[in-house]
Amino acid sequence: MIEFQHVSKAFGNDIYALRDVSLTIGDGELVFLAGPSGAGKSTLLRMIAGLEKPSSGTVLMNGQNLGQLKASSLPYLRRKLGLILQGQGLLLDRSVLANVMLPMIVVGESTTEAETRARAALDRLNILDKAHASPLALSGGEQQRVAIARAIVNRPKIILADEPTAYLDRDNAIIVINALKAFQRSGVTCIISSHDEQFLEQANRVIYLSKGEVTDSWTSAVESVVAA
Repeated sequence: MIEFQHVSKAFGNDIYALRDVSLTIGDGELVFLAGPSGAGKSTLLRMIAGLEKPSSGTVLMNGQNLGQLKASSLPYLRRKLGLILQGQGLLLDRSVLANVMLPMIVVGESTTEAETRARAALDRLNILDKAHASPLALSGGEQQRVAIARAIVNRPKIILADEPTAYLDRDNAIIVINALKAFQRSGVTCIISSHDEQFLEQANRVIYLSKGEVTDSWTSAVESVVAA
């Protein structure tokens, strides 16, 4: 379970990415974080990943205070997480297969096991035929599927996806969302940020954000931005 207890995140003087956010996300949920650009969605995901610490309040994962984790403990936290961040971050000097193997190699798995798991992840996303290609040879949708394969190769308990359908055409966006839904059906908690309201009806729950605060609907989130 993930809990935010009155969490705020400030950058500089009175510039808030999150303001007094309280929420709970249960194990195995498919949750969308919705709201316009700048609403605080990315910051919330980065806090769950331990990439940002709150200025005030508490972020808990299964009762563990993430804000109090030492740097040496973060790798153990991230082994539980599959991160799909904006800009796929694929390494262009190595193949698709090598990119997907990397998380396994980093945690000390053998090359044989890493390759077996990487091939299985690529196959699950219908992109195994591109295993030996360079990321530069792939379309945007294919690169995003490779990024997802890399995120799930270590069999995470939680997937954090930051705007995974941004800049994709509709067909590729549907492939990506369906892949994430399949992982959630197998028991993985999936938290997906999106400003594409067409996908929101597919979530177990939607958390709407506007100007760093939780609000009650997409309409009120957008209206708040327009009013500003």
